[in-house]
Amino acid sequence: MYDSVIAPHFLHCLPFQHFPAETFPSIHPVHWLNSHFAVGGWSPLQRLSGMLTAHMTRIAPRNGFTWHPHRGLEIYTWMLEGTLHHEDTTGGQGDLNPGDFQRMFSGDWIEHQELNLTDQPVRVIQIWFAADLKHRGLAPHYQQLGRDQLPQRRIGDATVFSLIGLDSPMEQHMTGRLTATTVDPGGSTQVEAANPDEDLFLYITDGAGHFVVEQPAPPGRSARRNEAQRNAVESQHPERSEAKRNEVEGPLDQYDVILARPDSPTTAITAAPAQPLHYLSFYLPRFLS
Repeated sequence: MYDSVIAPHFLHCLPFQHFPAETFPSIHPVHWLNSHFAVGGWSPLQRLSGMLTAHMTRIAPRNGFTWHPHRGLEIYTWMLEGTLHHEDTTGGQGDLNPGDFQRMFSGDWIEHQELNLTDQPVRVIQIWFAADLKHRGLAPHYQQLGRDQLPQRRIGDATVFSLIGLDSPMEQHMTGRLTATTVDPGGSTQVEAANPDEDLFLYITDGAGHFVVEQPAPPGRSARRNEAQRNAVESQHPERSEAKRNEVEGPLDQYDVILARPDSPTTAITAAPAQPLHYLSFYLPRFLS
């Protein structure tokens, strides 16, 4: 098990926390590369359990990362835009397109390159995990799945893809699970809660919308009120409904982050009418106090 590293001033030990994208650094180290670091790099979330980094990377046309090494890592890549070409020293290679999901296990040593060979920009989410110690001695290897190979299900107005864990065919040498959710334009879905031994890190990758968190009612309040009386009041005064009084809402934009404990209230996410909203949900060993 790996310890988490979080800036001490950053968290407030609440069951649910929302952070706008500007909370986290965007960097432009060279002319062909832009990145937004939600975890790792210059983010106040330096490490969450075994997850070392989760970041968006945009690669300009005809550029990319030439041959370079890794060791002790399991690296996942989720494609958002464009076509990314991969090659590595195990013989693994392939072109990644939007909706494709890739895993590269470095073992003790691997070298690879990731290149945008096209005239269009590439945008990906890349996630680095420290491989579980029991797997460190395994030989390096590579795996790539297309969108149609990923199990999917509907929750409300959203399609949820299983990327890591659950029923995904993707192998894993780290502890945790990962899903990708696409909410229909103007639609809503309920965020799947973390298990008792997990915390949730949710990363908005595209689109905009808002969230609604159902706060628990004051103790005894609902119990004291007869349901018929409550319904009568709410039918005459919708603005005074029990649900609305106990909800907290907020906007969601690209690269926003939500952190939630298992005891977090029920959370719904609604996409803006004009376009779908996409997010990744990481369920990791407990990292919030």
